[in-house]
Amino acid sequence: MKKTVVAVLVSCVFVAACAEDGALYTPVVDGVPAANFNADLAACQALAQNQRHLDQETMAAAAMGAGAGALLGHWDDDADAAGGAVAGALAGGIAGAVDATETRKAIVIECMRGRGHKVVA
Repeated sequence: MKKTVVAVLVSCVFVAACAEDGALYTPVVDGVPAANFNADLAACQALAQNQRHLDQETMAAAAMGAGAGALLGHWDDDADAAGGAVAGALAGGIAGAVDATETRKAIVIECMRGRGHKVVA
């Protein structure tokens, strides 16, 4: 049982760390980047990285996945609750991390547009 809890916690930390990737996104601009592009990009990326509620949402998704997986594993004759919890935590955590990554990427894009850059993607 202790191994399962440790595996779930390690998986959650790993998945939450992956969610930071969206904050490091460098958008594509139409034309030549302005002189202040790099300074604005650094500020927008910092803004996206500072959205800690996204990390909390990822962890909550992993916890809910673990709970759902444990219940399903408990009721399935061929599985166990611990295995279901691990699988559920991974599934929930991955889904949360993907959502957080996309949200952080969108923050960078909108921030750069707000600063006057012609961002296309």
